[in-house]
Amino acid sequence: MYTLLSGLYKYMFQKDEYCILILGLDNAGKTTFLEQSKTRFNKNYKGMSLSKITTTVGLNIGTVDVGKARLMFWDLGGQEELQSLWDKYYAECHGVIYVIDSTDEERLAESKQAFEKVVTSEALCGVPVLVLANKQDVETAFSDCTSKIGRRDCLTQACSALTGKGVREGIEWMVKCVVRNVHRPPRQRDIT
Repeated sequence: MYTLLSGLYKYMFQKDEYCILILGLDNAGKTTFLEQSKTRFNKNYKGMSLSKITTTVGLNIGTVDVGKARLMFWDLGGQEELQSLWDKYYAECHGVIYVIDSTDEERLAESKQAFEKVVTSEALCGVPVLVLANKQDVETAFSDCTSKIGRRDCLTQACSALTGKGVREGIEWMVKCVVRNVHRPPRQRDIT
């Protein structure tokens, strides 16, 4: 009887887990995006003060539950010397969120180069990519910086990690994609 009840409980309440990488250059707003995501999707999470967030050295990990899906975020440091480690995480991920600082015109070419390395990796074939044009709350932000960084089969979302604008929409799109793709062989996954 215990086995039956235990199995029913797991069926009803266990969540499918998906690993999502958060990538982008340093100071793009990746950790702020992660904190906003945790605050918006986890009812009892108070979050850290966004003004206290500093440059990530290594990685930050966070989890959010959306419906029957649990997203485990790996926010990887974006400094040039840390970018060489990103590909070590590709094999286990179900989705990628690439964050662009849309106020930093001087680094858009550098961001494009890093983005191209990510999306051309065979290990990420078929993995959904969400490109966030972050810092849209700043008056000087480029509204169409994604055309300068390049387009792929992915969703491009304007957002402000600081105010939370666009965070929910991006996460919900990612959940839809990873849930749909997880049951398909890697070469047959859709990217929309």
